[in-house]
Amino acid sequence: MTSFRKLIPVVCLGISLTTSVSFADIIKGQKIYTKKLKPSCGINGGRFAAKHTQEEWDKIYNMGKMSDEISKICHGVKLENSLIKHVHDFVKKYASDSGNVPAC
Repeated sequence: MTSFRKLIPVVCLGISLTTSVSFADIIKGQKIYTKKLKPSCGINGGRFAAKHTQEEWDKIYNMGKMSDEISKICHGVKLENSLIKHVHDFVKKYASDSGNVPAC
């Protein structure tokens, strides 16, 4: 019984660390949007993400057209390829059919 009591805090700590790591790309994507895209787009992150559904964002990303779509929405802004995945995670989380609203 004593070892079980010691195990509970360890499991809780592990779960909390795993949860925060899984949201890291979404948070990074939101920061990228706020710093690099929002000034050119002229809309907040929620309106930007709501331009498509989750499935549509996935399709755009998987076809390699994410940079083109960002450029189209944000008046020609080009984003580095290394940042595209994070923006994809952000827009998918807050897409029009997600029911989520970002804070930016």
